[in-house]
Amino acid sequence: MKSGLLLITSSTLAFTAVPSAHAQMQAEAPQGETAQSFGIEEIVVTAQKRAQNVQDVPIAISAFAGDSLKERAVANVSSLSNISPNVTLDAGSPFSGSSSVLSAYVRGIGQSDFAANFDPGVGVYLDGVYLARTVGANLDLPDVQRIEVLKGPQGTLFGRNTIGGAISIVTRDPGKEFSFRGDVTTGRYNRLDINASVDLPVSDNLALALTGSSRNRDGYLKRIPFPGANNYINDPDLAFRSNGIDRSSHEGGQSQWSLRGKAYWTPTDRLTIRLTGDYLHEDQQGTANTIAKTTASDPSTLGFLYNTCINTPSAVLSTIGLGNLCASRGTPLNPSELIGSIAGVNVDGDPTNDRLTYDDRFIPPSKDTSYATGINFSRMTAWGIATTLDYKLNDNFALKSITGYRDLDWGTGLDADGSPVRLLEFSFGLTNWQFSQELQLTGQLLNDRLKFVIGGYYFKEHSKLNDYVTFDQGIFEIFGPNDLKTKNFAFFGQADFELNDLISFTLGGRYTEENKSFLGGQTDLNGFYYKISGCTTYGDPCSSTLGFPDPNQPLRFFVDQRQKRKFTNFAPKLGVQLHPTRDVMVYGSWSKGYKTGGWTTRLSAPLNFAPKFNPEKAESFEVGVKSQLFDRRLQINAAAFTTKYRDIQLNFQLGISPTIQNAGDARIKGFEVEVVAAPIPGLTVNSSVGYTDAYYTDVLVGAAVAPNPIQAGVYVGAPLPKTPKLKFNVSPRYEYKLPGGGSLIALVDYTRTSSVWNDTERAYLLRRPASDTLNASLSYKAASGNWTATVGGTNLTNDRYYVTGNVQAAGVIFGTYNRPVEWYARLGVEF
Repeated sequence: MKSGLLLITSSTLAFTAVPSAHAQMQAEAPQGETAQSFGIEEIVVTAQKRAQNVQDVPIAISAFAGDSLKERAVANVSSLSNISPNVTLDAGSPFSGSSSVLSAYVRGIGQSDFAANFDPGVGVYLDGVYLARTVGANLDLPDVQRIEVLKGPQGTLFGRNTIGGAISIVTRDPGKEFSFRGDVTTGRYNRLDINASVDLPVSDNLALALTGSSRNRDGYLKRIPFPGANNYINDPDLAFRSNGIDRSSHEGGQSQWSLRGKAYWTPTDRLTIRLTGDYLHEDQQGTANTIAKTTASDPSTLGFLYNTCINTPSAVLSTIGLGNLCASRGTPLNPSELIGSIAGVNVDGDPTNDRLTYDDRFIPPSKDTSYATGINFSRMTAWGIATTLDYKLNDNFALKSITGYRDLDWGTGLDADGSPVRLLEFSFGLTNWQFSQELQLTGQLLNDRLKFVIGGYYFKEHSKLNDYVTFDQGIFEIFGPNDLKTKNFAFFGQADFELNDLISFTLGGRYTEENKSFLGGQTDLNGFYYKISGCTTYGDPCSSTLGFPDPNQPLRFFVDQRQKRKFTNFAPKLGVQLHPTRDVMVYGSWSKGYKTGGWTTRLSAPLNFAPKFNPEKAESFEVGVKSQLFDRRLQINAAAFTTKYRDIQLNFQLGISPTIQNAGDARIKGFEVEVVAAPIPGLTVNSSVGYTDAYYTDVLVGAAVAPNPIQAGVYVGAPLPKTPKLKFNVSPRYEYKLPGGGSLIALVDYTRTSSVWNDTERAYLLRRPASDTLNASLSYKAASGNWTATVGGTNLTNDRYYVTGNVQAAGVIFGTYNRPVEWYARLGVEF
């Protein structure tokens, strides 16, 4: 009998997989209670727009309570990546230069670009308000009540761009009594974090919560001088356009502060009003960037062109058609940017104008060093306000309104070439505002056997993004002002009908209509194509001959016409649930997800039309089980899924431009298991395993990339990026009661992740190998409960790998490594 039970349990863990409340529940016997009273605590979620025990929701959910996030050193959304099966969350994206950007993938579906014309594949929600941009979505988490990570398409209830899943962040409501909680954390790289939150009861029915946080630490990558660089000249900062010229001696540091306020008002027994506001200011170093390889020896790269210009006599350059290109930078149309010649400077017999040749000498001696001297910064101001009204019409019906407005101002700079040469520098600026309004009617009928939600949603957004990219000391210089407007409205509904105690059904759907308009202005400030073709006239007849769309704007690549598109979609959901016992639910579901299309902006040559990409769609089937066994001492939640993923939007490197296009179709199959065990008083063990097999079933002709010495390629059967096949996590937590009433809490968090391809074309040098991540902490909790002291470490194995990167036709392969091993010490108070 025992062997049979073990076999059944092992089979369940190995083959039926996934989510549930991965909540870091406390499993201790409170003082004065017997050991029989301990067990796994309940987590209440709102994944279906009403409060439910996570065990009763037929959706694959990883749910995390706020206190457990602090114990596991989860400071922002990307930190959830290691403890969520089949989820990849990275701080930053290729060439964005900012850790405030969230690259989120769930079950192989997501988005790793930050541009405003590309929508995320995983929606992030803050107190029910959708955050439209990946910029700023890597939210700081100083005082949250819980986070819900919903797996698979969530188009029915969550709506736009949740084709892969949704991450719902719920902040803590203020308490009815005065209280204060705060903590100070110090650690490696001069870390100093401060959090403080106070609850202020104003009256019997009104309470306020104010939360402030500050994050500061030095960068973990050090810029070091390149030997002999002072013997060569460079161009001044103001010679090229950018969003700023800030730089520092380190990269990857942090300097930001935030404020959040929340009012909780119950003017009547039926009406509850939550008013929230938040503000974040960031002015810090950009992401740590290092180069893996230079490819400037390849004649197809701009780096080869730069080296040719400086190391070839002027007369020879004229003979081979490069005389004009190397002799001047800038055009008469931009006189302030006309700068001197670099033609043959290293072979003209004048050592005072020599320039550095770009090659492998700039590969740094270690992962955490760089020879870069250029821009490196990340600045952001983000704020938002929201109002949530809950009105109980009667015992069976309730109305909810969620109104939100958010505003974002972001700027960043990145020296991608890792050298004193301005071979490749990125700088971006984004301003964005959004408004959303959601109405929900929830109800229950037929003696609570029928539960439903119906509602409507309206969303409006306006984004302005400026791209500044300097190649080859200005031989090719891009300025890209882009303007995007979006309007979206939707109607949705879902009904759950309990036929009897054994079986219930779910039926839902969402109709969406979205209108987008876009005006792109990508421009070549140096007149690259005019010079290399021998044209000396900026305008007709040269502009028409070279394919520039507007002779009145002869340097403009993009057509000067606002583009408009309309998208409509219906996303249905069907489900069935079986309840063989009160503590066990088996479910199956079928659902569809959708993400709108748009236009690509990063042109490397003039076009007489605006290139666009189509929407992507997903159809998913899922079966799962949620169970609590042995008097709530063991919780096993598992799910298996298969998804048909069509018209995948991926970032391809086309020439010098990273460009979004539809790659083709894919099939995604996998499973997830999450287990919480509380075998004895004081001990809780959280564990999870996720498996995903995501591969192309069809690749469009223009998206196929044949294997080559640098890249594994894109073809039928090739795996999707950002999707490890296997991830395993185990996190034991033990609380030992001391004789004086205090306690010691030991926590270990270990994650094993299989290898991951970081980019679409699957560059070998940027691939993450299989990794082992170990975090641990030891805390003392005072008997009074008023203070705690914690010491801990993150990435104790010091396993290093690229979290993002890019193969650039400028002549360099670059990326950002994850953070190294770090220690921290925290003191917290509460009264």
